[in-house]
Amino acid sequence: MIIATDMPEVSSCAATECAYNTDSSCHARAITVGDGEHPDCDTFFSNSHHTSRQRNAGVGACKVTGCSHNSDFECSADKIELGYSGDTVNCLTYAH
Repeated sequence: MIIATDMPEVSSCAATECAYNTDSSCHARAITVGDGEHPDCDTFFSNSHHTSRQRNAGVGACKVTGCSHNSDFECSADKIELGYSGDTVNCLTYAH
């Protein structure tokens, strides 16, 4: 069974070494953002094999309660972008 939900789309991702990234797009079914304080992409993992799925990822959960887009641990932004902040992959849409 496939469950369809309404979630913000990951519009772009600069983490090209992530297994879910193909052509600078995230193709995970859904990602999780944050560890409670930092808007890291918790779904990121480096792998030489990249997914061949064509669907665009959505934001399934957000643990960064200090973000203005966080509503009951879910993202309320229309879409998000992922990119690097130092050595970590972060939600660049994060806002205080």
